[in-house]
Amino acid sequence: MKFVAYERAKQGTGASRRLRISGKTPGIVYGGDTQPQLIEIDHNALWHALKKEAFHSSVLEMELGGNVSKVLLRDVQYHPFRQLVQHIDFQRVDAKTRMTLKVPVHFKGEEESDAVKLDHNLVNHVTTELEVNCLPTDLPEFIEVDLSGLKKNGTVTLKDIKLPRGVKWVSHGKPNPVLASAVTPAAEEEAPAEGAAAADAAAAAPAGKGGKAAAKTPAAKAPAKK
Repeated sequence: MKFVAYERAKQGTGASRRLRISGKTPGIVYGGDTQPQLIEIDHNALWHALKKEAFHSSVLEMELGGNVSKVLLRDVQYHPFRQLVQHIDFQRVDAKTRMTLKVPVHFKGEEESDAVKLDHNLVNHVTTELEVNCLPTDLPEFIEVDLSGLKKNGTVTLKDIKLPRGVKWVSHGKPNPVLASAVTPAAEEEAPAEGAAAADAAAAAPAGKGGKAAAKTPAAKAPAKK
């Protein structure tokens, strides 16, 4: 994705406030061999760009002063209750330096799985993003997970999928996280319990004479009139 930024000459609370009033968002670009650079971006264009998943998880092209450079979105500060971006941070990307970034996980094929089609399981998307390490050129926009092979009450873990070429997962001590799981609906789990409760209630019914449950007998018929 590509966006346009402009050089920002002034900094400080007052200058940033005036900038926001004029419909601009203050920001900064840091990293690489150059000094951090103050920038400003049109707020409306930025607001719409932030709604796109790729703006958060891919290498961006920033046009600044006629030059285009590669950057990553690193931080966004929103107003507590207004639809306003107060500040934004970008990091310059070096094509030869590996980087660490969170990438969204997209699921597909669950409707075709046995867990859903045959056993009517519900599928939980346990992990919605993965932190990966790779070169900028290898960074995927998202990681796709195929759930079509999911079985009854089964799971899909990280070891069940193949990451894109050149991409390594940052584990943080978790050897094999669950990405998705199939579970039996709660209503089906409760049904056997209700049946057992009914059987227990019947067994506990008061017994008749002789230790046997009293059986209902049909009422005696009145003698027919001649």
